[in-house]
Amino acid sequence: MRTSSVVGVVAILLSINAFAEGTFRDIVKSRIKERLAERENSRPAPAASSDTAEKITKPGDYIFSFSHNGLNRFYKIHVPKNYNFGGKGTLLLALHGGGGDMLHQSKDRFYKQISKSEADGYVVVFPNGYSKFSTGKYATWNAGKCCADARDKNIDDVGFIRELISKVSQQLNIDSKRIYSTGMSNGGMMSYRLACEMPETFQGIAAVAGTDNTIDCNPKSPISILHIHAKDDDHVLFNGGIGSEASDKAQITDFQSVPATITKWVKFNGCNEKPARVLETSGAYCDLYSGCKNNVKVQLCVTESGGHSWPGGEKFWKRGQSNSKAISANDIMWDFFNKK
Repeated sequence: MRTSSVVGVVAILLSINAFAEGTFRDIVKSRIKERLAERENSRPAPAASSDTAEKITKPGDYIFSFSHNGLNRFYKIHVPKNYNFGGKGTLLLALHGGGGDMLHQSKDRFYKQISKSEADGYVVVFPNGYSKFSTGKYATWNAGKCCADARDKNIDDVGFIRELISKVSQQLNIDSKRIYSTGMSNGGMMSYRLACEMPETFQGIAAVAGTDNTIDCNPKSPISILHIHAKDDDHVLFNGGIGSEASDKAQITDFQSVPATITKWVKFNGCNEKPARVLETSGAYCDLYSGCKNNVKVQLCVTESGGHSWPGGEKFWKRGQSNSKAISANDIMWDFFNKK
């Protein structure tokens, strides 16, 4: 047999083998998803109160639910021990990443947002994204081009957040000029959508490892923007595109880059195009764009390492490198929010 013929036969066999392996992987993934759906559908929904009109009078953790657009939506509130019930409090929305949920985002081991709330005395609310399961698990946010079911079903997450803030403002005495949003990955992307569509509600947003992937963005007023990202993020790439971690075709997104995101908001806010270096430490730096309209700010903080994670926290999955410890996302965020 000629060498070229042998090469051709080997190529065909390799192609068949690759196809078979690919088909097998698809079958396994499909079976896992089926089992996952069966398990989640058999579990009860989170124990939540539907009485969102009742005033909260004591520190602690509370879970509530209400119907929005025919869907049962959840949120968790943490009220710190030193919260001043007699005054107007600061409110932070903390949005989980894609495939997460409010309970995961509120675990202090991973994000340390409860301990930061206790230290600084602000209320933190953990909204739950859209999930096809009654448990609220494996939820996503409709942030425009991302992500998954929330995007594909065009879930009204902006309307949900708007109604949630209204309800929380009835439950607690919230300062309407001290409302902020932050989020990890898909939650950071959703925070950008809130900045686009609800700038009159939020004093500022802080996105971690999630760029601006909105489809339509025409903010009616300037809003302060903080973005925190690792240079080596392998999921939402610093320079944009499809990350190496993208495996599910339904979840693949050609993500906007960090530089394009910052340029967009510097232009929206009318800031000086040249930033000032306001922090430089081993493994991280922060650049601040000032001179913006209405005294808002745009700040970019970059870590050299940490991948797709929350700086200063811990990863749920131990694969890959650890979170960057060069900066604390929570400390950077509140320094940014509190600095006039």
